[in-house]
Amino acid sequence: MAGAPEIIDAKVQKSGMNWRIEVTLKHDDTGWDHYADGWDVEDADGNVLGQRELLHPHVDEQPFTRSLGNLMLPDGTREVFIRTRCSIDGWSADAVRVELSP
Repeated sequence: MAGAPEIIDAKVQKSGMNWRIEVTLKHDDTGWDHYADGWDVEDADGNVLGQRELLHPHVDEQPFTRSLGNLMLPDGTREVFIRTRCSIDGWSADAVRVELSP
């Protein structure tokens, strides 16, 4: 079993009034039958603030980086949490905390 997609790196950048989040994942994708298929941006209470869907497997591209732009975060947000998902195991139990810098 490939297990949950692992977050290798996450970068957050303010862009005007919005934010851009770039996440580097590693997962033992086997093809269309089992692959990392997305990640969420959540607040500390687990509310989903944004979602990045991954539309295909990355068998020969590991680790790989994808971004989510134009993300509106509530005023005063100081941190977000990234949670990964794979097509077989669903959402990972653990989320990675990422601090925001203005």
